[in-house]
Amino acid sequence: MTNWTPILVAGGGALFLGLAGGLLTRIGPWYRNLRKPSFQPPDWLFGPAWTIILGLAAWSAVIAWEAAAGDTGARRAVVILFLVNAVCHFLWSPLFFKLRRPDWALAEVVFLWASLVALVVGLWPISRFAAMLILPYLAWVSFAAVLNRAIVRLNGPFDARAVRG
Repeated sequence: MTNWTPILVAGGGALFLGLAGGLLTRIGPWYRNLRKPSFQPPDWLFGPAWTIILGLAAWSAVIAWEAAAGDTGARRAVVILFLVNAVCHFLWSPLFFKLRRPDWALAEVVFLWASLVALVVGLWPISRFAAMLILPYLAWVSFAAVLNRAIVRLNGPFDARAVRG
């Protein structure tokens, strides 16, 4: 018999992060007027990419949870690793889009990236497959960090006027 609780929790978490990120990402005049590097993907690509990445992360969470069955410490580690990552994931969009501070988002993306490295390293002894499912997320955030840095370099400095403007 399948225990649906981990599937519902992981899927619900991924859905929440995807919806929150989408709602907090306003592609308006401020964003359109930013200078972007030549390697900037088209805006339409971000939604499908995040959907796939968050789906893989949810799948990873379920696999890791099941692989850690009977080991309370390992299960606690799985929950903590994914919760830390969820917080780091959630913070980036409001910093970049709501507060209009790509520089702060660039500082925050370091923590998001570190949370993903921690997930891969922490999940590896529990389930190598679960850890490998995080690798596309790590690759995408690595690319996003380079993109974020390029936007800061092309448009900075940013200041308190960014929030109002």
